[in-house]
Amino acid sequence: MSDIIEVKNVTKIYRLYDKPIDRLKESLSLKGRCLHRDFYALKDVSFSVERGQSCGIIGTNGSGKSTMLKIITGVLSATEGYVRADGKISALLELGAGFNREYTGIENVYMNGTMMGFSKKEMDERLPSILEFADIGDFVYQPVKSYSSGMFVRLAFALAINVDPEILIVDEALSVGDVFFQAKCYHRMDELRAKGTTILMVTHDMGSVMKYCDKVVLLNRGEKISEGRPGEMVDLYKKILAGQYDQLNDMLKERKQPSDISHREAEEDGLGESQDSNETAGTSEAETKAEDTCEGTSEVKEKDGTADKAKKLMRSEMTVNPNVNEYGDGRAEIYDFGIEDEGGRLTNLVLKGESFTIRERIRFFAELEMPIFTFTIRDKKGNDLTGTNTMFESADVKSVKKGDEYEVSFTQRMNLQGGEYLISMSCTGFEEGEHVVYHRLYDLLNLTVISNKNTVGVYDMESEVRTELKPRKELGEPKSEG
Repeated sequence: MSDIIEVKNVTKIYRLYDKPIDRLKESLSLKGRCLHRDFYALKDVSFSVERGQSCGIIGTNGSGKSTMLKIITGVLSATEGYVRADGKISALLELGAGFNREYTGIENVYMNGTMMGFSKKEMDERLPSILEFADIGDFVYQPVKSYSSGMFVRLAFALAINVDPEILIVDEALSVGDVFFQAKCYHRMDELRAKGTTILMVTHDMGSVMKYCDKVVLLNRGEKISEGRPGEMVDLYKKILAGQYDQLNDMLKERKQPSDISHREAEEDGLGESQDSNETAGTSEAETKAEDTCEGTSEVKEKDGTADKAKKLMRSEMTVNPNVNEYGDGRAEIYDFGIEDEGGRLTNLVLKGESFTIRERIRFFAELEMPIFTFTIRDKKGNDLTGTNTMFESADVKSVKKGDEYEVSFTQRMNLQGGEYLISMSCTGFEEGEHVVYHRLYDLLNLTVISNKNTVGVYDMESEVRTELKPRKELGEPKSEG
């Protein structure tokens, strides 16, 4: 499959001046005085998109996502590098970008169609479908400056996706409009994908990324961090959001095993508590933790002041992901976990309609203020379906000291449809208003829901259905008119 979009070593540099007059002073300086500083919106970014592929670009605010789309569409030019796009592009970059606010909706449709290379006859043929999709009524005959933001984007999106583009570029447009319009947009996106349209999209909606994208490019601070499958890239993106950028760089050096970070490696990389007097005794705290949590261990030893006592680990009876995606700053550790069915049995199987309990055991290696314990259930594509945490539930969680442990349980009714799911867990907190991850385990356990009745969608609303048949003979003959 040939590449329809190729981005090669693209760099975009903006000159920043402390004062507007400095720009003039620099340009008139005979000695070549430099009064600016360079800001790299993009730095040496390369990737390609195959024909018919759906590619997402994700990253935090200011990572260069929209700048990249504008360079691909020709709105901006790159400072260095080049971009090649082989195909007719339809782009929705900003709300109403390319629209003349003084023109009517109809006039803007024809003007933008001409800019895309369509003749008036071709636009005449497409106009009915565009207006039907936009569904803004007689406002199409009014100047665009009188439109609400919702009407604005409805018309812009209707135009962009009803001109049969070879390449559709969308920047956050799907997040605008009511839920019914968004559903219509998603349905149209499915149709375009089925027809082989190449889609390049920027969005903060990770659900859309998981659903529509075949591959994802992750940007941060203007640099490409990685590219690959949506689930993997979304997990890396969440690490960046959680302030794990530096640790992420270390992880990317070990891409063959991106999610396998042992506690010993975490200590060596400075993610956990610094080694102390245990080193003098010949055993570091990190080594002790690694020994206690190594895969396959069925017991954990605890000091009670007089003798060791053995406690059976729940995880030894569970099916655990051998490549669990794990990270955190090392001040807490979810060392044991399990799922209990309604009868209290540890199992990865839960019957739909019955209650079940998710259990976590967490030990602490530092003093922390009111930690937060969480769980999330995701589908196989990585979409978050449901979950909660002790903060949402207003649970009584107290501050902890080094050496403390918490046992946490979440009990709820299983209303998900029968199928395979994944459970993630974490221990987090807030410090000076910032969200901090102490330990997070993505896709830790598989969860199989057994059901003898599935309804539409991902969960069952437990509808109560009543029906009543009224035979015709009981209703009598209908009265004749006239």
